[in-house]
Amino acid sequence: MLARRLRPAVAARWPSQQLLARCYSAQPKGTPDIDASALTIEKTTAPKPLLDAKDLIFGRTFTDHMLSVEWTAQDGWLPPRITPYQNLSLDPATCVLHYAFTCFEGMKAYKDADDRIRLFRPDRNMHRLNRSSARIALPTFNHDTFIDLISKFVNLEERFIPKQKGYSLYLRPTMIGTQKTLGVGPPGSALLYLIASPVGPYYPTGFKAVTLEATEYAVRAWPGGVGDRKLGANYAPCIVPQIDAAKRGFQQNLWLFGEEGYVTEVGTMNMFVAWVNEEGVKELITAPLDGTILEGVTRESVLALARERLVPEGWQVSEKKFTMAQMKKAADEGRLLEAFGAGTAAVVSPIKGVSWRNQDIKIPLSPGKETGPLAEKFWNWISEIQYGETSHPWSYVVPK
Repeated sequence: MLARRLRPAVAARWPSQQLLARCYSAQPKGTPDIDASALTIEKTTAPKPLLDAKDLIFGRTFTDHMLSVEWTAQDGWLPPRITPYQNLSLDPATCVLHYAFTCFEGMKAYKDADDRIRLFRPDRNMHRLNRSSARIALPTFNHDTFIDLISKFVNLEERFIPKQKGYSLYLRPTMIGTQKTLGVGPPGSALLYLIASPVGPYYPTGFKAVTLEATEYAVRAWPGGVGDRKLGANYAPCIVPQIDAAKRGFQQNLWLFGEEGYVTEVGTMNMFVAWVNEEGVKELITAPLDGTILEGVTRESVLALARERLVPEGWQVSEKKFTMAQMKKAADEGRLLEAFGAGTAAVVSPIKGVSWRNQDIKIPLSPGKETGPLAEKFWNWISEIQYGETSHPWSYVVPK
């Protein structure tokens, strides 16, 4: 049963701040958490050949093994296993197939110049995965324990981590409800598993700024919903608007919300805008975490670095609502400086234009480049941390 229930008064008002504080974890108190010391490893007898780095396509090639941990409401977390990569066997009535009991994370493992394996802020990914799983009545787990298991997994799959800068091993932790039932209720069993895919740089030939189409006929997330969690159900409904934008020549869509036309996210990334605000101050702005915005790890990192390194230069860094009309006005008045998306795959994705209500908003780029100066700075700052070129607490060195 649900660990917590909405009080009737709260349910009637449905305030977003109350919902943000709620946790719906299915983990019964007193049941065992994950035990990393109980890990068993079955190595593959048929290792896969390594592809040339230039042939890597995101999410198409997978490593030799997978990590999995089963859970039941009665017994808690069972001993974790690393096994050869294999298909899952699910009954046709499994609840994930009918009611979308699934959430996931996206993170990467990197090789530094000393051949050590590094993870970037894995604690933040585990925090978010637990928030996502709890919101859909799936079990939670100890952050540090699962990071320990991830470390053992990437050590086993080390040969798949390319050594060149810009390349990495993409990690996909996933949680699904596995109970066989057509009844709607908290799953009595679940599976937490991890697969990995070696990937190349998002921009193999350098930055490529994109053009966006502002989407108003469809909504990605809404107050009181689950747009702030990384749930599988959030992604499939976004594909058609992205296809529609692509048919009209745009690389991605920009999600707006409400009659005000609030700027929220770009595709599956968080959105940042740099402008000179109406008070004459240079400002880096992104939408606030109001329950409709995904709590991006890269977003959080950009904000922290901006406050550390841009504020001393006179910048203002803001998490607040802003509208498409405000962006258009800033562009018309020559105050719009730059815009970019932020996410795990690309780190940053420079934006050179937005189409909104048949109006083209041009966004400046650095002379002769496919990026603006801030996007380039953030890409350099974050990648230096990810590959261990700069000593920073966000870079987690995987123990051997």
